[in-house]
Amino acid sequence: MIGIDLFAGGGGMTMGAKLSGVDVRAAVENHPSACLTYSANHPGATLLGTDIAKVATIDVGPRHQPLVLFGGPPCQGFSTSNQRTRHADNPKNWLFREFLRMVETLKPEWVVFENVAGILQTDGGRFAEAFREQLKAMGYRIAFGILNAADFGCPQRRSRYIVIAALNSDPELPKAVPNVEVPTLWQAIGDLPELLNGATVDELEYGGAPLSEYARRMRSDLAKCTGHLVSRNADSIVARYAHIPQGGNWRDVPGMMRDPVTDRRRYHSGIYKRLVQDAPSVVIGNFRKNMLIHPTQDRGLSVREAARLQSFSDNYVFHGSIGFQQQQVGNAVPPILAKAVFDKVVAMSSQGGGK
Repeated sequence: MIGIDLFAGGGGMTMGAKLSGVDVRAAVENHPSACLTYSANHPGATLLGTDIAKVATIDVGPRHQPLVLFGGPPCQGFSTSNQRTRHADNPKNWLFREFLRMVETLKPEWVVFENVAGILQTDGGRFAEAFREQLKAMGYRIAFGILNAADFGCPQRRSRYIVIAALNSDPELPKAVPNVEVPTLWQAIGDLPELLNGATVDELEYGGAPLSEYARRMRSDLAKCTGHLVSRNADSIVARYAHIPQGGNWRDVPGMMRDPVTDRRRYHSGIYKRLVQDAPSVVIGNFRKNMLIHPTQDRGLSVREAARLQSFSDNYVFHGSIGFQQQQVGNAVPPILAKAVFDKVVAMSSQGGGK
């Protein structure tokens, strides 16, 4: 199959598609740092580094194979942690129209759309429903639902809303892998080097042998890897970390040490969350803003640790400032989940049907 990635970010969906054998020939992404990351890891794809509204069409050359158009508009407007702008007036919530415009323009045989699960709750699910109805009006048959990355072997319980649409088939979503081995957080990242708050040395050797088959796959045969960058938190913030046990959050911080803010909407269960070693990770998301805490060290996660929990292999290089790298990792679809989706699409396409 031929693939085109819209709202490509750092390329998590492209990575999953390529692992499934899809020939991803083009992508659209507007953010300069994400463009650098995408181009570095996917040099074979033509990257249009511009606002998608300025893209009239996308040329992928002769189409002797089925085309799959995939991606997902920025999800901040649908996030359940973003209550203040989670409504119809948020302009980011209307970027799905640009996705639909490209579907209408290119008429791909297959469409894969992804977003946060919160899209089903925003304005009573009107965005998700409107998107599906417009695809149906173009002649597509639809399968949709929530998939959890952990059900496919990712060391993170991360749910994504997935739509698979087909012109000439009855699509289905992939089913959870039976008896899948889900690595714990420590099995996934425990071999990475110990770091300090504010660590700035990008490339380092590993801290030990891989602790699981998953970690071994992520490492391949590398002796060292990049991404060992940690946000520098103020001493007052680091002092709070020491009071938080694994699985705890801001509520474990003594009252006198808490932020002197009156807007309690800033607090939710994911703020100052210390991760648990012996279980899959909670959602990584915006791990710097939420100040997710390393399970055994009083600091935030490094870019590489978060990338491991997202199932990016260690040879995947991120570019831009540390904040932009964190954003690229946190916003990504785990490649292991994307691969499961594209494995299903490729199988259905080769069978000429969905069942």
